[in-house]
Amino acid sequence: MYPAWPRRSSLVVRESDDCDPRPTTNDASHGGALSTPTTSTSASDWEIHSHQDKELVKGLGLTSATMLVIGSMIGSGIFIVSAEISREVNSPALLLGAWAMAGLMTIIAAVSYGELAAMMPRAGGQYVYLRESLGPLWGFLYGWTLFLVIQTGTIAAVGVAFGKFLGVFFPSISSTQWILHLWKVPPIRLGPMVLGNMDVGVNTQNLVAIIMVIGLSVVNIFGLKTGALIQNVFTAAKLSALFALAVFGVALGRNATAIAANFSGHFWRNAALGAQHAVQVGVGGPIVMVGTLTILAVSQVGSLFSMDAWNNVTFTAGEVKNPSRNLPLSLALGTGVVIALYLACNFVYLNTLPLQGSPQATTLLGRGIQHAAEDRVGTAVMTQMFGATGGLLMAAAILISTFGCNNGLILTGARVYYAMAKDGLFFRGVAKLHPTHKTPAVSLMVQMVWTCLLCISGSYGQLLDYIIFAALLFYILTIVGLFVLRRTRPNAERPYRAVGYPVLPAIYIVMASFVDVVLLRYKPQFTWPGLIVVLLGIPVYFAWSRRPQRGNTTESA
Repeated sequence: MYPAWPRRSSLVVRESDDCDPRPTTNDASHGGALSTPTTSTSASDWEIHSHQDKELVKGLGLTSATMLVIGSMIGSGIFIVSAEISREVNSPALLLGAWAMAGLMTIIAAVSYGELAAMMPRAGGQYVYLRESLGPLWGFLYGWTLFLVIQTGTIAAVGVAFGKFLGVFFPSISSTQWILHLWKVPPIRLGPMVLGNMDVGVNTQNLVAIIMVIGLSVVNIFGLKTGALIQNVFTAAKLSALFALAVFGVALGRNATAIAANFSGHFWRNAALGAQHAVQVGVGGPIVMVGTLTILAVSQVGSLFSMDAWNNVTFTAGEVKNPSRNLPLSLALGTGVVIALYLACNFVYLNTLPLQGSPQATTLLGRGIQHAAEDRVGTAVMTQMFGATGGLLMAAAILISTFGCNNGLILTGARVYYAMAKDGLFFRGVAKLHPTHKTPAVSLMVQMVWTCLLCISGSYGQLLDYIIFAALLFYILTIVGLFVLRRTRPNAERPYRAVGYPVLPAIYIVMASFVDVVLLRYKPQFTWPGLIVVLLGIPVYFAWSRRPQRGNTTESA
């Protein structure tokens, strides 16, 4: 079914005589040693990699794959980040515009990824696409960044958000209730960045996050269907909660004060292309004035982060039934549903609360969307509609949302490190599956340990700041890879072809590149650390990939 692609110089794994697909290593006694790839000249890269998923169990149908897309996307962001966006754009139209632009970019990327997913339904997803189109270095850099920052940092942050909202019901769960306080890291200023400034230790809030991460990681060892069942149940629950927020918001949340402030002649306030908007460059840097397109790009940090992780279903491609059909469909359906709900929720926010407000105000209407307490816009809207009971209902909905989100992130992320280990670019033990349940148990445990360390370190918040720039960078590279594969593999089987190719993928590359360039210029505290994390992976890749194996010579990549 999958054609043998032309051979190119790349790192591949040579199977042993008994067809054991696991990579060989320098010494079997070195349990912690990195598996080292060898070079084969008798087969193409694709032929040698194509065996890797045969030991996985195909247990995800279209419904489960779609729920995985939706569940991984919807966390706590939709209920929080509109406050920050509204402070930046100061316009009802631009608030919706920021979410609409993020939605447009996401859906274009999703339908473009559909072609790659149908063409290469392998565990590891985006890592595989980058490896096959641009070379193993780029695949490794993606997996490296995913492990250090993108996936594990997000899991840690979502876990802590779960603990934060659980504290609404149990006040003893708090970031100030320390069980073991190890160190207060002082702030360290590096140009426009401020690093450090976090507490290291275990408090009741991050303890809840750690317990959650450990519990979900262990549960996902016991079969793909178990993890998928949890994902489906919690995703259905949070979809219902978001849908209810949209319906009740339209039916019961209409507030005359908010409508007058946001829509009666004020909707397009500050939204003209020639309008100027204030932006602070870096931490404590100068205030500069920028145009409307630039401020929309700056504000994308929140909306794009809230829509991120839609690509995680591709990490499980080796376990999806009929992947050539179900992967593209799940990407399109899942992102489409989430984008529609996010836009509807922001419309409800504008119908219920004024955009502008004062942080000193004592009422919900006085504080508005911009200054909702602790940026919890969703909670403020529900409280405005239903009183204190509404706030509790929203906290419960966020608990469901974050729990289901983390299950999806934990389930999918482990598949990438498994695929990397199969290629000899991660710890060799990570390539092993559970003998009974056929799940990447070691990969789940390694991911769990690093995530728990991030929870204790208190650094996950800063890591999250770096995610969007790095994630966008790899999305751009992956869609560039779509163009590369159309040229270098013109005869490869493509059960699905990207809608709107080449125009829509090119539009995404332009839009995402513009956002990344703007963030580099105006939000260096978010972007340069992320870029440094990516670049640090280059010497690590060459150090790992050039380790000689006993009994053979390893060629360079």
